[in-house]
Amino acid sequence: MSSTTQELEAMAEELVASGQYRVLRKLGRRAPVVPPEGAPTRMGLFVDVETTGLDPQKNEIIELAMVSFTYGLDGEIFDIGEAYQRFQEPSAPIPPEITAITGISDEMVAGQRIDPTEVASFAGGAALVVAHNAAFDRRFLERLNDVFETKPWACSMSQVDWASEGHEGTKLAYLAAGAGFFYDRHRAENDCLAAIELLATPLPVSRTLAMARLLERARQPGIRIWAESAPFDLKGILKARGYRWNGDDNHNPTAWYIDVESSRYKAEIEFLSKEIYRRDVELLTRKIDAYNRFSDRL
Repeated sequence: MSSTTQELEAMAEELVASGQYRVLRKLGRRAPVVPPEGAPTRMGLFVDVETTGLDPQKNEIIELAMVSFTYGLDGEIFDIGEAYQRFQEPSAPIPPEITAITGISDEMVAGQRIDPTEVASFAGGAALVVAHNAAFDRRFLERLNDVFETKPWACSMSQVDWASEGHEGTKLAYLAAGAGFFYDRHRAENDCLAAIELLATPLPVSRTLAMARLLERARQPGIRIWAESAPFDLKGILKARGYRWNGDDNHNPTAWYIDVESSRYKAEIEFLSKEIYRRDVELLTRKIDAYNRFSDRL
């Protein structure tokens, strides 16, 4: 005779209470919460793409999932709405290593196509687009449909300080395990639902909603600083400080760069003047906000 849900839950609680076990529960559908009367709400859109590789200029989307959700300005998530999921057949066979990671085969995508009109209609009402590694997803999605260029974006991987909350990594599966649940991985829609669950959950140390922290960071303006013509022998210092190298064939300088919050701009210029150039410098900068952050257009 199979055990009932209540019996299984009682056994799980007993195991946890023993101090000898941790129990991971399978992610289920989050129950909706009624917003307080008169509280303003917004529609969020969590997106995830599976692709044939890492380069949006060369590789292609083979799966797109979007899940809508309703949230308050304070970060509380009230309800999870409709989901959109589609496959797309690429122009060349899917590399075996991509199939091994994603579980998506050539047979699954054969004859499939993502309709740009459907995508624009589904995403059109979103007040915010969120992805777990938005620097990856946004670059692909802006090439798929320009609706994603018009939306503010946020990143659940980089715009929540998971480390300070006791998490040892930022991969979605690691964060889910740390939060006490597991889910069927490597499918875009499931990744979206797992990430929304994380955002709806209080963080383990601060007890602040992860979505609240995400919104706080997403709303902060920033500045990208290009360290053009920085001495080659000091590249290790720049890299250690968080600078990244742009060697792509694009409109941006071939140089090291860093994104900082506006409040850190003056200190960063002072660092570059004293430690890198050893003179006063005027460098190329660009303003960053949620509308261009994570985009190749920056």
